Amino acid sequence: MNRTYKKKLVLKKSVKKFINKCLLLLVIFLFGMILVKSNKDYKNFILENIYNKNIKFTKFKSMYQKYFGNILSIDKIVKEEKSVFNEKLNYKKASVYKDGAVLRVSNNLMVPVLESGVVVYKGKKDDYGNVIIIEQVDGVDVFYGNIKNDNINLYDYVEKGELLGEVSGNKLYLVFQKDGKYLDYKEFI
Repeated sequence: MNRTYKKKLVLKKSVKKFINKCLLLLVIFLFGMILVKSNKDYKNFILENIYNKNIKFTKFKSMYQKYFGNILSIDKIVKEEKSVFNEKLNYKKASVYKDGAVLRVSNNLMVPVLESGVVVYKGKKDDYGNVIIIEQVDGVDVFYGNIKNDNINLYDYVEKGELLGEVSGNKLYLVFQKDGKYLDYKEFI
């Protein structure tokens, strides 16, 4: 067998697996909708746990990967990309600021992601400037304030150590929150 034939065969198998996974998810979704329509208790359970509470995207992704694997299994064909940026968070001084901390850093510091997760907010917040909120795989939401970034979008999955953005000036604001409670920043930096 030549090399291109093997690649086509692997790609064909990957597409079949992807279609099977989609069909399985469709069946599960339809089954869930039938349950919701037929039983008021199921409907209330879904409303309470999905619409009234925050959906944890990282938990959903890890559960999906545990039971179904990656969405496309063509990893064997496409070489894995490695990030060139892999820095630690360096700061001169940390102090309490509102619900979190303000770190004195060097001007225009390039900020690494502290822990892998999903970007769930990108925008402005009072007293924090431009903010990026990442829901980490451990369930902690981290607010990175005073950040300039054009590369990361809402709902992107970011890896630990990856470049998040650049600090505007020399202040970086960090807030750590889990289940609606603010956490002590000293446990995380």
